[in-house]
Amino acid sequence: MIRPIRTLLVANRGEIAVRVMRTAKALGLRTVAVYSEADANALHVAVADEAYPIGPAPARESYLRIDAILDAAKKSGADAIHPGYGFLSENAAFADACEQAGIVFVGPPASAIRAMGSKSAAKALMEKAGVPLVPGYHGEDQDAALLAREAERIGFPVLIKASAGGGGKGMKVVRAADEFPEALASAQREAKSAFGDDKVLVEKYLTTPRHIEVQVFADSHGNCVYLHERDCSIQRRHQKVVEEAPAPGMTPERRAAMGKAAVDAAKAVGYRGAGTVEFIAEGEHFYFMEMNTRLQVEHPVTEAITGQDLVQWQLRVAQGETLPLTQEEIPLEGHAIEVRLYAEDPERDFLPQVGRLDHLQLPSHLDHTRVDTGVRAGDTVSIHYDPMIAKIIVSGADRLEAVRRLEAALAATEVVGLATNRVFLKAIAAHPAFAAAELDTNFIARHQDVLLPGPAPVDDTVLALAALFILKEEARQSAETVDAADPWSPWGLAPGWRLNRDAHVDLTFADRERRIDIRAHFRPHGFVLALPGGDVAVEGDAEADGSLRVRLDGVALSARVIRTGNRLTVFVRGGEYAVDFIDPRLASQAATGTAGRLVAPMPGTIIRIAVEEGQEVTKGAALVVVEAMKMEHTVAAPRDGKVKALKFAVGDLVDEGAELLVLEDA
Repeated sequence: MIRPIRTLLVANRGEIAVRVMRTAKALGLRTVAVYSEADANALHVAVADEAYPIGPAPARESYLRIDAILDAAKKSGADAIHPGYGFLSENAAFADACEQAGIVFVGPPASAIRAMGSKSAAKALMEKAGVPLVPGYHGEDQDAALLAREAERIGFPVLIKASAGGGGKGMKVVRAADEFPEALASAQREAKSAFGDDKVLVEKYLTTPRHIEVQVFADSHGNCVYLHERDCSIQRRHQKVVEEAPAPGMTPERRAAMGKAAVDAAKAVGYRGAGTVEFIAEGEHFYFMEMNTRLQVEHPVTEAITGQDLVQWQLRVAQGETLPLTQEEIPLEGHAIEVRLYAEDPERDFLPQVGRLDHLQLPSHLDHTRVDTGVRAGDTVSIHYDPMIAKIIVSGADRLEAVRRLEAALAATEVVGLATNRVFLKAIAAHPAFAAAELDTNFIARHQDVLLPGPAPVDDTVLALAALFILKEEARQSAETVDAADPWSPWGLAPGWRLNRDAHVDLTFADRERRIDIRAHFRPHGFVLALPGGDVAVEGDAEADGSLRVRLDGVALSARVIRTGNRLTVFVRGGEYAVDFIDPRLASQAATGTAGRLVAPMPGTIIRIAVEEGQEVTKGAALVVVEAMKMEHTVAAPRDGKVKALKFAVGDLVDEGAELLVLEDA
């Protein structure tokens, strides 16, 4: 029976809410957003036809509140709810509640979510179906001592995984028995926080596996197909960083075998809608990991190689239609790659960043490049949610073409205000091993020295661009002071002219701890800059948006410089570099370093204090655990010492840089 959908409520936020609404609008549906207090001005609210508040910023008080979302659906007249991914997307109780309220849930039946929602139960089901599994413990008994014994039986290293979750949350690699209790406790806390269920499973940790997943789709008429596979092997902390389709090196025979296994898994639980069956592959073997009963973050690469809109498929299936294509009709053309642009600082162990996006340019203007985002310039990345800024998806006739377009897309991406992983992603795209498709889940660890080389001093090109920007800015400011009644007044000009002397001005920049003095000599068409590497002739113009078109010793170059306070971020040749301009007109900038202090790495909530006042600790010992963005961040002792004072208690909210405790010599 067809149940036409006319008004769709999207029970999510950010890029996935915007992406779902895009297809819904294309189908002529009225769209409804929900939002927390922190998201009142978010992009997904602006895109929707209507939007309803559902509570305070914490997800458990808003986006995880079934009653609030159903109330918004009732008030808006929505006849269907799309859950997106995360939050309630794999919550069987939510699917049941929608059905009981007479609202179409755009997802699988609650029974299928329950069957696959527990990784343990799903593995038992797959074992019965004959799908190979990684050796492990998937039982109901969660006694800590039992889990530790099972880990010993399986053999270290082992992987602790949240039974109800995904996305790397509640997942810990344990390499030795003495690490197990602490890792188990942390995994259970993260699982409870992210999914409301602290149940875990323990598996053998494979050392060089590939992560390959198969997109499946089923309708309520008994049809089930697979839309080929994705390779998501490049991961960091078990979270996917790069996803691509099809998987490099996949033979038609293996694709068919994995596709059949995925379809069998879906049929075994009476599946309906979009789902992803994840496998871990090593050598010639592949093993079932789990099934995600929702749309995946990385679904755009499948859309790119099949030419299909998977959200449209979801909506059609949800209202009772048959699948648009049969297995034989599903195309596979070209190659697609997706990367996730995150607000996180690679130089600080990828610490998530919160704050304002002062400048944001995404590469959606490039050919064969798609950008899915939920933020705009001026928006704030909040402590309460995932810090992803955008997904950048490129496609090409083959993998080589797609890789080249990925490099170009990342080179054209600009973010100022928050540290991001852009340069890190670009280093992956440019790495010879990535070009050669030498992929497994240890890719980043294996090439870490190249991918994360650490800070390097800025070169003369960057300094020249920064200096030209400041000189042009000061000239513009001088011009703006010209008296309209006396436009030819010499006081409104800044030619650097000096009687009987070389006309010049001195500029000072700071590159971290390095101080650089530059003398700029005025010339008729520009400047000669005395840079650390020698004199360089510079001429060019700066646009209001920071764009520069310059000539450095005659070499034409395009760049952009964005100024926020005294910080100049220079984008040139695909890289980004930051220097501070030391303005002599301002008071000296007092250093505010935090060296030696035990401070909160970011705003968050204290969820555990592992020490007491007066306790002696050794270097590396866990002291305090801060939770932010659904992840735990442990503050460890930088040296041996004794805890003199604790500044906060469990449950306290702390700001970034807040001193957590005082450590003195033992």
